Amino acid sequence: MRAGLFGILRYNPRMRVLLVKLSSLGDVIHNLPVVSDILRARPDIEIDWVTEAPYAELLTLQPNIGQVFPVHLRDLKKRWWSPQAWSGLSRDKARLSAQHYDAIIDTQGLVKSAIIGRWAQGPLAGFARDSAREPLAARAYAHTFSVSRALHAVERNRRLAALALDYSPNVELDYGLQLPAARAAIADAPYAIFLHATSRADKLWPAQHWVALGQELNAQGIKVVLPWGNALEKQRSVRLAGLIPNATVPEALSLLDAATLLAGAVGVVGVDTGLAHLAVALARPTVGIYTTTSPLLTGLYGGRHAVNLGGGTVAEPVTPSVGEVLAAFTNVLQRP
Repeated sequence: MRAGLFGILRYNPRMRVLLVKLSSLGDVIHNLPVVSDILRARPDIEIDWVTEAPYAELLTLQPNIGQVFPVHLRDLKKRWWSPQAWSGLSRDKARLSAQHYDAIIDTQGLVKSAIIGRWAQGPLAGFARDSAREPLAARAYAHTFSVSRALHAVERNRRLAALALDYSPNVELDYGLQLPAARAAIADAPYAIFLHATSRADKLWPAQHWVALGQELNAQGIKVVLPWGNALEKQRSVRLAGLIPNATVPEALSLLDAATLLAGAVGVVGVDTGLAHLAVALARPTVGIYTTTSPLLTGLYGGRHAVNLGGGTVAEPVTPSVGEVLAAFTNVLQRP
């Protein structure tokens, strides 16, 4: 429908909207500007969100999101044989099924997200078959909209919501995250964060490059912080910190703790990982290193705050040099 969901944006005096974006961390962050866009068009709309449980706490940093409905799909995937895991998902479904919305918008375009979107009561909108990541998902939607697959993921999300609710998206990009004052980062020296870990080994940047970059920044009076997410990543952080003067390795961080750490940094350098997108959403100068993946459709997206380097493939990787990364980092720090 070209006019959106029954023109309800214009004529419903009290409207409730549910956004469906389950995972991953980067995908969830890429959907945040939709909230700001909708509220520019109609400030009185109530917006809720359903997401996978690990990302629910992040959405508490967007003050314009009302209720966040976590679903425990990962628990079920890890323990599919467990009655407790199935019971947990049943509770998630019951909680969502009790909610009624004027519009439900699935910006993920997967079969699983479409199924979960249908748990809530209300008309479900999503990508048309030619636009959805999994075309079969389009069969679950009451209303479908075609959005170019050549756009960056952030813009695809924004376009879909604008079409579904019949408004013109504002050109200004706003992730809308706000850290409470009590969580403001405090540090004894300017620091940069190195996000060296990622989900696939082929997306890593060589260890010797991180060391050389860290030594350059330390010479400039910028301390290096090396967060981690699991035991293997911690070992790598400790190893790198031992070769970079004054580098530190923090304790295990929750997602909110990581956001606080990122928000206090002078800048961030990261491989293709969700925390790099979080840094951009927090308006931190960030350099993304893409060795075997392309940043064109899912890379860092934040105007003057973000720079993407590389853009190779598994067959033909591209490894940006230390000099290239240092130059990009220096440049992004100097941008107004």
